[in-house]
Amino acid sequence: MPAPSLAPVPDDQSSLAALRDRLAALEPQSRPADGGFGPAWPGLDPRLWQLRRDPLLEVRAAEPLHAVAAAGFGLGLACLARGGDPDPLVWVLETRAEAEIGALYGPGLQAWGLDPAAVLLVRAARPEALLAAGEEALRSGAAGAVLMTAWGDGRAFSLTASRRLALAAEAGGRAGLLVRAGLPAAAPDGTSAAETRWRIRPAPSTAPPPPGPPPPLGLAARAPVRPAFRAALFRSRAGIAPAEWIMEWDRAARAFVAPTPSGGLVSVPADRPAGAAQRRPGRRAA
Repeated sequence: MPAPSLAPVPDDQSSLAALRDRLAALEPQSRPADGGFGPAWPGLDPRLWQLRRDPLLEVRAAEPLHAVAAAGFGLGLACLARGGDPDPLVWVLETRAEAEIGALYGPGLQAWGLDPAAVLLVRAARPEALLAAGEEALRSGAAGAVLMTAWGDGRAFSLTASRRLALAAEAGGRAGLLVRAGLPAAAPDGTSAAETRWRIRPAPSTAPPPPGPPPPLGLAARAPVRPAFRAALFRSRAGIAPAEWIMEWDRAARAFVAPTPSGGLVSVPADRPAGAAQRRPGRRAA
């Protein structure tokens, strides 16, 4: 199983220059114009799946224990943004986030529907290094998409920093996904130039297993196969009202899909406020 490709840790000017050289060698491919990307199914505001191919999106874990769910949701958005682009997914991973969430695992990426060989992994020891590497990768235009996974709160994640990332995404024509995990539940939202901002919790999966032999990696034959997320949109520069949905990741379709009704969970309509969705009776998310 091929492992994700490794790039230098961009903690100083020399290593950042090495990353720049690595990106320059990738020879960016032109991308035809299309209708955008995003989670899409009947009932969702169409502006959510008509996102430009060059936005900055922010994904926040609702609580520190939801870090893995936030990372998975960010990875799903990054896969959607990359689409069929032959350019790699550049994943900038803060080392503390890697220590808390876990290292990337080749078979796990493949089970998600992503070829590990298509991932260029960049480890950053500090938030400032993560932002610098993400900006460089976005501005280069050599990435299919750029996913940045950070841990904790800090002054580095300012409005100015988000504006720099947004401008770099626009200049390179590629989407940037900033995942922020390890934040206290009561942490203020702050301000950001991100096109959309999401708050993520895990949800029980409702999808039945596929027919045929048991799934790989030692999973039980009747184990659920779709990761599920309770995704709350709490800010949108397009004016989309805050709302919450349950989404599942379908690795075969490489897309977010509405949950099946068999599990008792339904997708929350786009016009329902997130606060009202949280008061909805029923099964509680994990």
